Amino acid sequence: MRIASIAMALASLACAGTAIAAKKDRQEAPAPGAGSSAEPENPFPSTYKPYPGVPTVIRGATIYDGEGGRIDNGVVFLSGGKVTAIGGPDTPIPADVAVIDAKGKWVTPGVIDIHSHLGDYPSPSVAALSDGNEATSPVTAHVWAEHSVWPQDPGFGRAMANGGVTTLQILPGSANLFGGRGVTLKNVPARTMQGMKFRGAPYSLKMACGENPKRVYGSKGREPSTRMGNMAVDRQTWIKAREYQKKRAAGKDQTRDLGMETLADVLEGKILVQNHCYRADEMANVIDMAKEFGYKVTAFHHAVESYKIADLLRDNGICSAMWGDWYGFKMEAYDGIKENIPLVHNAGACAIVHSDDENGIQRLNQEAAKALGAGRRMGIDVPDEIAWTWLAINPAKAMGIADKTGSLKPGKMGDVVLWNGDPFSTYTRPEKVWVDGALLYDAMDPKRRSVSDFELGQIGAGDVK
Repeated sequence: MRIASIAMALASLACAGTAIAAKKDRQEAPAPGAGSSAEPENPFPSTYKPYPGVPTVIRGATIYDGEGGRIDNGVVFLSGGKVTAIGGPDTPIPADVAVIDAKGKWVTPGVIDIHSHLGDYPSPSVAALSDGNEATSPVTAHVWAEHSVWPQDPGFGRAMANGGVTTLQILPGSANLFGGRGVTLKNVPARTMQGMKFRGAPYSLKMACGENPKRVYGSKGREPSTRMGNMAVDRQTWIKAREYQKKRAAGKDQTRDLGMETLADVLEGKILVQNHCYRADEMANVIDMAKEFGYKVTAFHHAVESYKIADLLRDNGICSAMWGDWYGFKMEAYDGIKENIPLVHNAGACAIVHSDDENGIQRLNQEAAKALGAGRRMGIDVPDEIAWTWLAINPAKAMGIADKTGSLKPGKMGDVVLWNGDPFSTYTRPEKVWVDGALLYDAMDPKRRSVSDFELGQIGAGDVK
């Protein structure tokens, strides 16, 4: 009963003020029919409201600021949901704040996972909860991943408690060439998807190339069944989207098309393209296709061969979201190497560590550590504080939220992790996690360990420590 009360209290706090926030979002959005098209600007507004926090100082820790900076024996100030200051050991500390002695520990920005399917492929992994792939057509740009998000997924709490994840992008799966819209969430307990939705984060479009689309639809005797079929369907779809976008821009009446609305917004730079792609040659083809139709790929995901074209990715300003050492499990993943991430970084391109997995999201710090070690063994000596950009400011940039989070800079969201040791150690775990300045996880306090409603019905109170 005590645990249920805690969960209810958390949900009540999360929902406090959401009616006002939702009303404000709707007032700020143009009314349906305004502008050159009939689509509403914001039909599913965020109702996220930060949990209450208290002014807090974390002192004595080694600080990685998320943008490559390091402060030894440093101090971080949190107030009003924001990082208000960061400094060295001589920084004066006010008398009226909660002070946490973090000597011998590390502080970083909250981990950001650019590629997650939590909520859409939740735990337990059963067919009834498999909602990440609308595998009915190679082009499903009309679907939105947020409409499959199940906030009760136990994976959200585990991602925070074990991995220090405070922000994550939920993407559709990769069965389709155009998989649909992705959404960015704050990793907080909430009763609804809107209660987790990151305010002001742009939408993304999930695209995929390679084996998955051609396998899924080729096996059904449908196009595409080859890589050239993939590209042909992509290009034909962009031609249709360009025509839709031109008519919309000209104010011409046309029947609403949810998929074309999404693609037109991509062409106008409002939606960011997150492209599942393994092989270097295919990434190069996609870059040329993007130039043909006037859109930009924000990041290639999985990207096990990015090291082969790191200079091309750098010159085109495209990030690579990669694993530390997960490759070889199918032909297009065969030529992966453990040095992929450091080689991309060393070439001056944007490197990101991502999960694509409900377990991997709980140890992204360890995935980064694997890459860090592989790079050092081949002579690429990336400092620890620089490597943390792979988990912080780089994914924030690729998700369009770097002005709000991704580093410990005054004015940014108070998304902070206190680690109980070196965050690149296998033995290290988050000790405390703040989201928007609110302490939502504390390894020392059972009352601050997220337990979803689903779990409450499956385990006894004595099983939650």
